[in-house]
Amino acid sequence: MRFSLFLALKYLRPKRGVASVVTILSILGVTIGVAIVIIVQAVFTGFGDTWQNKILEFKPHIVVRSSSGSALPGAERLCQSMEQVPGVTACAPSIETRVLVEYDRRILAPVLLGTDAARIQKMFPIRMKDGAFDLTYDGVVIGVDMADMLQVGVGDELEVYSPMNVVSNDEAYLPERLPVTGIFSSGQVEFDSGYVFVSLEVARDLAGIEQGAANSVSIKVADPQALRPALGDQPAMGVVAEVDRVASAFYRPDFYGHKATKVSTWQEMDQMIFNAVATEKNMMTLLLMFICVVAIFCVVNTIIVITVQKTNEIGLLKALGFSTFKLTMIFVLYGWIQCLIGVTFGLGLAYLILHNLQNIVDFLGTLGMDVFPKAVYGLDALPWRVVPSEIVQVAVMVVCLCALASLLPAWRAASMNPVDALRKE
Repeated sequence: MRFSLFLALKYLRPKRGVASVVTILSILGVTIGVAIVIIVQAVFTGFGDTWQNKILEFKPHIVVRSSSGSALPGAERLCQSMEQVPGVTACAPSIETRVLVEYDRRILAPVLLGTDAARIQKMFPIRMKDGAFDLTYDGVVIGVDMADMLQVGVGDELEVYSPMNVVSNDEAYLPERLPVTGIFSSGQVEFDSGYVFVSLEVARDLAGIEQGAANSVSIKVADPQALRPALGDQPAMGVVAEVDRVASAFYRPDFYGHKATKVSTWQEMDQMIFNAVATEKNMMTLLLMFICVVAIFCVVNTIIVITVQKTNEIGLLKALGFSTFKLTMIFVLYGWIQCLIGVTFGLGLAYLILHNLQNIVDFLGTLGMDVFPKAVYGLDALPWRVVPSEIVQVAVMVVCLCALASLLPAWRAASMNPVDALRKE
């Protein structure tokens, strides 16, 4: 093995010739392929982390709703009971309904969120850009992007049209005129343009819900990653199980034993987002691995070129008694070392690009190429995170494929008849 490694390294020494040029191009191909795969995986991982952080920051970790879809009576008393559950840090009754908002003939259809101002500020870090988070006296708080689209400011009045105008045939519901008391900024387009906050009383009037009731009860916990919802036949555990127990005790099951409430965690409510990101990441990784496969074929070509150039040496070595296995290992190691060098350079190139990724995006923006628009992705910067286990998987896969691809041309060269090999010029 030492002799095989010695010859493999000897053949890799740069010389003026076709083999040296092809070798450099092969290493460069592996470098670029590995770097692209790692960069794409890191960016998709960053997107997943960012969405998860945004969800955990601006959405409830646990939501209690009625199993029948109706309103929950006594939601305030349920919140007081939930706040006594160990691990629960905040709780708030909420009413969500889609409404139409009009100002100066400009109309939007945001989600109206009725809640208690003091409770909701304990749950979410709401940053105010203008005014205050004041829901008293029919006040409404809107996002910064919605304020720009409607061209409204603090003190302006919005006309809010209730969905009861559509579902009710017996009564006519006039639009509510609500003054804007504050403008918030969350850094996410979805929230800054699609949500408005009002008091519970206003939301009940607009949604046609009786006093004291709410659509759901939102709960925030100290450790959202540790939530264990019910999976198949396995019951819920920890905070989720305790929340379910309190809700079941508060709202008794019906005559048939069916639960009156349904407890959902953030993993269940936003499962489709995480599944979509994971699926796209796997598909992109699979497709981009073909770049590495093409680079590996280039490595195989260098083995073919070097075996043609070293035909006489192969014949001489076989005549001296070297086995086919040892000669095969020379060229397998020759290709394997190329891949190893390419993988190493690819890791360095990937880290270099990732650490300067936002600068590259900003530079392309100055050239008129908006590769990461906030309006589409709802994020201010391109996120990324490298997972060490994924880097190991890519590196091992490329090196193993390279070693396997090198076996056939290496074996064919090593199995030549020494007499025929020595006769070739």
